[in-house]
Amino acid sequence: MANIAHGEEELTRHLLIAISNLLPNTMLVEIHCNSNDAMATSGDATQDFSYGDGGMYKTYMFRTPSIIVTKPQVCKKILMDDENFELGWPQSVLKLIGKKALHGITSQEHKRLRRITTSPIKGKNALCLYLGLIEEVVKCSFEKWCAIEDKPIEFLSEMKKATFEVTIRIMMGSNEIDLQWLDMVEKVYTIYLKGFLALPINLPGFAYHRAFKARENLVKIFQSVIDERKVMNTKDESRTKCDMVDLIMETEDDEGKRLNDEEIVDLLIVYVFAGHETTAHTAAWAVMYLEQHPEFLQKAKEEQEEIVKKRLPDSDTKLSYDEIKQMKYLTKVIDETLRCSNVTLAIYRNAKRTINMNGKLHHFPCVLPSFRQFFDKYYILCKKGSLGVTGYTIPKGWKVLTWIRQVNLDPNNHVNPKEFNPSRWNDDEAKPYSAFLPFGAGPRLCPGAELARLEVSVFLHYFLLNYRLERVNPEARVSYLPIPSPTDNCLARLKRISTSC
Repeated sequence: MANIAHGEEELTRHLLIAISNLLPNTMLVEIHCNSNDAMATSGDATQDFSYGDGGMYKTYMFRTPSIIVTKPQVCKKILMDDENFELGWPQSVLKLIGKKALHGITSQEHKRLRRITTSPIKGKNALCLYLGLIEEVVKCSFEKWCAIEDKPIEFLSEMKKATFEVTIRIMMGSNEIDLQWLDMVEKVYTIYLKGFLALPINLPGFAYHRAFKARENLVKIFQSVIDERKVMNTKDESRTKCDMVDLIMETEDDEGKRLNDEEIVDLLIVYVFAGHETTAHTAAWAVMYLEQHPEFLQKAKEEQEEIVKKRLPDSDTKLSYDEIKQMKYLTKVIDETLRCSNVTLAIYRNAKRTINMNGKLHHFPCVLPSFRQFFDKYYILCKKGSLGVTGYTIPKGWKVLTWIRQVNLDPNNHVNPKEFNPSRWNDDEAKPYSAFLPFGAGPRLCPGAELARLEVSVFLHYFLLNYRLERVNPEARVSYLPIPSPTDNCLARLKRISTSC
């Protein structure tokens, strides 16, 4: 009996070594971090565990053991490592996204779909194709907002509608959108988006159930678009095909295969979702930050005025791609907005195998039912380091969250991190780009990053030259879940200051 007891004690000791290797603040003793509490803050909730323990913290989120990572170098390592980590979105989210979207497929499938679908929205040729369309929507939107004089507008809500129109028109063509249809689809998306952070209860009366129904409607909407295009292409094989639906339908992979309808529909749903929400927030926050800092606003405005002055007298008054590339200071404003507004909260991964981080690897032995009887006895030894433990282990199947919001607001990465200061991106200063991950990193870097920057640049160009925003509640509280937003959706009046552009 003594040998059995000793053997069980030794097994428990090895298990505790493995557990102590995972990370401090062991979740088996108490759960420190509730998912909603952590996500609903500007970064303070994660600040206390970003300094020690290699910026890694163990907790329990989305009903699964999880590791939160807050150090930029570790975040990059995880995001760039497709061999050991795979996408780790909660199952409730994956069901809403769809089986064939970029967020819910294997690495090999992702590479195939990415090759096919990113060329229509990346690179100079693609961006030049959409620049005029974006400019048209921006100018019309500002005119419409400025004409509303009897009451303030929800600037953020209106910005979402504008970026939604841009995204839909890029997907489906600039001359084929019925405004009533556009408004209907935008309302369906609003219901759909609310399901991503709702309780995952798929029963009538719950937001998650309504989101599922909205997704079913979106599938029907985009399938009808595909069916119409097939008919159009059959009737007129020579028609110009330049919008994203046409390009995705026509593009073949390395083996000569085209995407099937399910893949195209899932991709369109996700691209529209990702293409308008975050872009709208970034543009709106850039305007709000600039209005709060007149010195930065003036500097950004002067740069735009210089760009316009350089145009030849008989040249086109429309923005060109080359002019966008000349907007050096505006690029810093956008980068600082992306950092401060933390549009990306966290990026989710799952450990595909047991992985060692910063030290010796320990695997979990088999867990005996009586393990918990020994836990209290040996836990103190683990806390004191008496077991000679070095390094941390991330077990296979655990969820890993690269906490981008904390990376952006960590004073170890950025001086005075909560201060909006575009000058921190100056070439002659220590660049904080190593701790800047607004669009992720590695093979799953956001494919629409260039397009999003282009849209925000066009919005800010016309705003700086011609308009000012007067907020009704400049001190409105900010809600941080899921994306930082003023609780009044930036209730404001848009005032025209110039008619030059």
